[in-house]
Amino acid sequence: MPETHDSTGDPGANGANPAPENQPKTKNQLKNDAKRAAKLAKFQAKQAKLKDSDAALNSSGASAKPAKKEAKKDEAVQEERYVDETPKPGMKKVLSKEIQKSYQPQYVESSWEAWWSESGCNKPVPVKDSLRKQSYVIPIPPPNVTGKLHIGHAMGNAIQDCLIRFKRMQGYSTLFIGGCDHAGIATQSVVEKTIWRQSKQTRHDLGREQFIKKVWEWRKDYGEHIYMQLKRMGGAYDWNRPKFTMDPELVHAVKVAFKAMHERGLIYRDNKLVNWCCKLNTALSNLEVENRDLTGRTMMKVPGHEGTYEFGVLVEFAYPIEGTDEKLVVATTRIETMLGDSGIAVHPKDDRYKHLVGKHATHPFISGRRLLIVADDYVDMEFGTGAVKLTPAHDFNDYELGKRHGLPFINILNENGTLNDDAGPEFSGMMRFDARTKVVEMLKTKGLYVGTKDNVMTIPICSRSGDVIEPFLKPQWYVSCDSMAQKAKEVVRKGDLVIQPQTSEKEWFRWLDGIRDWCISRQLWWGHRIPAYFVRIEGRECRDEDQTHWVIAMSDEEAERLATERFPDVPRSKMQIQQDPDVLDTWFSSGLWPFSTVGWPDTESSDYKQFYPMSILETCWDILFFWVARMVMMGLELTGKSPFAKVFCHAMIRDAHGRKMSKSLGNVVDPVDVINGITLEELGKKLENGNLPEAELKKAKAGQKRDYPNGIPECGSDAVRFSLCAYTSGGRDLNLNILRVEGYRKFCNKLWNAIRFSLITLEGLNKQTGAKFSAGMREGNMEGDLSASRNVEIDCNSSMSLVERWILARLNATISEVTDLIEGLNFMGSTTTLHNFWLYDLCGVYIEASKILLKDAGAAEADRVRHVLFICMDQGLKLLHPYMPYLTEELWQRLHLCSDVPYEEMGSLSAQKWPRPMNVGTELESKKFGMVNDSMKVIRSMLADYMIRGKTDVYFLCVDDTTADVIQSQRTVIAGLCGKELSGVFVARQASDLPAGCAMNNINDKLSVFLLVKGHADVEAELKKINIKLDRVNTSIATLQKQMEMDGYETKVKESVRIQNRDKLATLQEERQLLEKSQKNFHSLQD
Repeated sequence: MPETHDSTGDPGANGANPAPENQPKTKNQLKNDAKRAAKLAKFQAKQAKLKDSDAALNSSGASAKPAKKEAKKDEAVQEERYVDETPKPGMKKVLSKEIQKSYQPQYVESSWEAWWSESGCNKPVPVKDSLRKQSYVIPIPPPNVTGKLHIGHAMGNAIQDCLIRFKRMQGYSTLFIGGCDHAGIATQSVVEKTIWRQSKQTRHDLGREQFIKKVWEWRKDYGEHIYMQLKRMGGAYDWNRPKFTMDPELVHAVKVAFKAMHERGLIYRDNKLVNWCCKLNTALSNLEVENRDLTGRTMMKVPGHEGTYEFGVLVEFAYPIEGTDEKLVVATTRIETMLGDSGIAVHPKDDRYKHLVGKHATHPFISGRRLLIVADDYVDMEFGTGAVKLTPAHDFNDYELGKRHGLPFINILNENGTLNDDAGPEFSGMMRFDARTKVVEMLKTKGLYVGTKDNVMTIPICSRSGDVIEPFLKPQWYVSCDSMAQKAKEVVRKGDLVIQPQTSEKEWFRWLDGIRDWCISRQLWWGHRIPAYFVRIEGRECRDEDQTHWVIAMSDEEAERLATERFPDVPRSKMQIQQDPDVLDTWFSSGLWPFSTVGWPDTESSDYKQFYPMSILETCWDILFFWVARMVMMGLELTGKSPFAKVFCHAMIRDAHGRKMSKSLGNVVDPVDVINGITLEELGKKLENGNLPEAELKKAKAGQKRDYPNGIPECGSDAVRFSLCAYTSGGRDLNLNILRVEGYRKFCNKLWNAIRFSLITLEGLNKQTGAKFSAGMREGNMEGDLSASRNVEIDCNSSMSLVERWILARLNATISEVTDLIEGLNFMGSTTTLHNFWLYDLCGVYIEASKILLKDAGAAEADRVRHVLFICMDQGLKLLHPYMPYLTEELWQRLHLCSDVPYEEMGSLSAQKWPRPMNVGTELESKKFGMVNDSMKVIRSMLADYMIRGKTDVYFLCVDDTTADVIQSQRTVIAGLCGKELSGVFVARQASDLPAGCAMNNINDKLSVFLLVKGHADVEAELKKINIKLDRVNTSIATLQKQMEMDGYETKVKESVRIQNRDKLATLQEERQLLEKSQKNFHSLQD
């Protein structure tokens, strides 16, 4: 017969049975009795108070009903909120004598960040003065001071800070550079809206000086708020050196860069087409232009106009051919631009129009204007009529054709969107889209209108104002990009700059291959004033685009000196020297960020020498070209070096429905709201305090109510960071369900309870064992010396149990995997590895096994079990620290209270040495317990699948002696870890030893598990329950599929509803699979 083991007691208990009667109680039992007595006294006091309250109410004649309701409220279990008792910010946190019963993020995260900053933990160490390796530097992609950070910023911060903390623990002198960007057009736009909402004033009412003062006030408020958010998220920035792109030293760097690039011929002045926003009266970068796709005729509102206007159509009309009765029909999507037409293009092989090439058409509204008909391969013969009207001054494609064929460039637009005199007397002064309507009317009157048809097209929209962008001819400053782009491509080809993931590298070359010169002028007041001065000479014609009349200077005084040197024959009294009123594109100053923040142009400064080039840039892929490429181009040009060795592009965060984060949708999430938690009502109030129009506000609130009906629960910074890193992959987009973060908050709670249990277990740890880990933990090592911090070792003698060897082997594997994965920037993989180690290996197996091992252990064995537990906790917290800095610091400090170093002298966890694998003997022995662990997983799954009620037995059928010996030695652990439903663990060598009525599962070719099910489950009753559930699920699936198969479902049903239905269907189908599996299991027991 097989040998047996009977498990007794609750394997989930803390490793000790109740004390028998008349026997003295242990220290822990006495402590528990005292706690129970205190709780009872507190409850009795509450009851007495309630009785007194009821009596008082009754004596006064008041109704007792409200008191009863209040009594119920008081009796409800309220979680006690812990209070941080640290006297002042910057001091090391005062820890309570006993660890709190529950994990509370707000308490755990208090005081640590201020201590890290005050103690110098986040400061870099001069490499030559320390034993650390070379520097490791990451610059923050500076967030705009337009407003608060959103969850996308939090993702970047989590990844960047993870790398900084990881590298610091590896021995690098780390620097995490924080700061903000002035964000010219975005900040000016939001401040203008705010001023108008508050006082109904424009910036012109205030004047440039007063308006700039208002913007600086805005920058102070929001810059400080951004820094608060970064601190709440645990960013290990050196707060002694945050930078702002308008700081004096960075303003100086911008001027130096502009002057140097101008002297090299890379910056020049020219009259070209730009993206023009009539509402904001400024040129825009491509990044500030949003493309809105139209599927056909669409009526749209336009800022500055009343009513709605027609877009998404192709209008056909005819031009009379000069000297003939013939007419040439053309097609356009912007009919009002015909007022600026100066030519017509046809394909040279188009037989319909060959006879017209070289002739002229006449303009129907503007007397004397002739339009040259030219032949060009650019024309698509199949589109429209095959004849293209040309407006070189108002269309990017027509601009190139106009230059190629020498056509006149006729600008019909004023900067505010009204038409000028060149549009003709009947249209001069009219708003551009009002002119659109009138042109069609007049064409009809003249019999030249042919027709209008729907047209699939894209409309460029200003992301700041919502205005329709106009191509506009204006003299501006440009950066010549060709030569710099070649260098930026070459540095990647040579491997001096690595771009990850590979898809981003491909985009790098695609963008740079098609690069155009960069317009850097912006018609704004907020930003870096362009250091260019126009010299106007009395009595001479001075054209704006004439380079000789511009001087580049660092100051007004230098400009005056350069002007007199440029024109020595002109008296100063005949000169008017005026600085360009425009400011530089924000991306120009941002392009200098990695070197202007460390001292450039002073290349001899200690910061520049130690911290440049930087180690890595981590950012979202969407600004790879607009920002990253420009940093690389300008860095190579101005410093001769690539500004960093590696670029890592993370995915763009979208909401759970796949929508882009947008304030108007109400789906933009402040990470602090996820950290602290927030009610639905409070979310709505935040929207009300913004600049949304009433209609958009209503829509945004509806979106919030749909996505967060119960608000957002408190998750804590560590859970937010960990979840965002767990989401990080090489993809382009990810849909973030904020409520998934709550799952990682529960993981934090699991960690808290694991350490809490360990602290109780480690009370008996030999102080000499604890002292082994004290070296390198004193405050002095926060200055960077990790040499004293020993690598952890343990003596794996023959008496060590199999589960101990296994957990140390799992720890070793986790150390190696996590190290390699973080080095490879695989944050999803590393967080998964850590999550699995803590949840399934450490908490799920070893902590529970240690309770069993400690039951009857002698002093030496108990100390060894605790020693292994201590090592796993210590090393496991170190591995988690880059992702969860607050929680790990708190728990690690508590864990090391058992060491011989006074708490006040103990340094930060972030200054400790990164774990390395230990020598724990052969991997073969650890694999043996791996087999046992696989078996326990199967047993627990079978107990759940067969819905076992009461206790039953499990049998292990072993093919060979080695397997049988392993299972035999682990029977106690198996019984303890498989749940209270398990009463006996049996080892069998032959199938004939197995009882009837068992369910079977193979572990490997040498081991099978048999669970006695017959007699321990009501097969008929369970089948009936399953069949009822299965019928209900099948009905739901059929109903949902019928809805989704209806005609017009994809076009008529909102995308958000379709996504919800798809997700619901997947959940129902998964539930059906599980029910069918259970049904099959129970049917097998009927045979």
